[in-house]
Amino acid sequence: MSMDWGMRNRLSRIFKSDGKTVMLAVDHGYFQGPTTRLENPRRTIEPLLPYADSIMLTRGVLRNCVDARADVPVVLRVSGGVSILKEDLSDEDITTSIEEAIRLNASALALSIFVGEHHEHRTLVNLARLVDEAERYGIPVLAVTAVGREMARDARYLALACRIAAELGARLVKTYYCENFEKVVDSCPVPLVIAGGKKIPERDALQLTYNAVRDGAAGVDMGRNIWQSDHPVAMIRAVRAIVHDNASVDEAWQIFNELKGKEEVVVKQ
Repeated sequence: MSMDWGMRNRLSRIFKSDGKTVMLAVDHGYFQGPTTRLENPRRTIEPLLPYADSIMLTRGVLRNCVDARADVPVVLRVSGGVSILKEDLSDEDITTSIEEAIRLNASALALSIFVGEHHEHRTLVNLARLVDEAERYGIPVLAVTAVGREMARDARYLALACRIAAELGARLVKTYYCENFEKVVDSCPVPLVIAGGKKIPERDALQLTYNAVRDGAAGVDMGRNIWQSDHPVAMIRAVRAIVHDNASVDEAWQIFNELKGKEEVVVKQ
């Protein structure tokens, strides 16, 4: 993969020297509004930022809720235009210009694609257009393989969605973990990061992280399974131990339990 210096530099800020990343996802409000424990984004983000390799969010939350002095790469959500009130969540478009992304010093741009959904064509063309614009400035694009209500999250479907995203020029892809995930990894020529999805018990989320990295994921882009935990700092540090330190689930679980008693503030909003 040929890349100029700017592209390599931005990707190296997101993926650390081991080729892995712990991305903190806090972009949920762009269609869900004030999600539980993300009602006040600044309060949620601040204690977690030191442990995130990058943060995925919208321009509004970035401007108003993140200290400009924070040394964390920004993965800027640039697609939207639909709310959770709509039946068809695939009706998205590009909502942030490339000029705005440059002003905000984004290290990558994130856009959802909806393969198999009603607006599949538009979201895929949006991805291609965004890649065209971003590549001119050496900015990588993260394609999010959003899954509609009726679509199965199995290896066959996710391999299709991830491969299409890579074929259209995405430099990295966010997707879901599934059975036979190694087949999804083998068929996608760019790094895959795993979505945490809905809140599940902490040990289960650690198991998900372990399985995904074991089977070839380049890390996680996790949100609710970190900041909806009663002990979010302990949780992100336990996730980091798996992603970057090759910790087992048992080891990460021990880290979580040791650290949760040391947190000064439990995030309850």
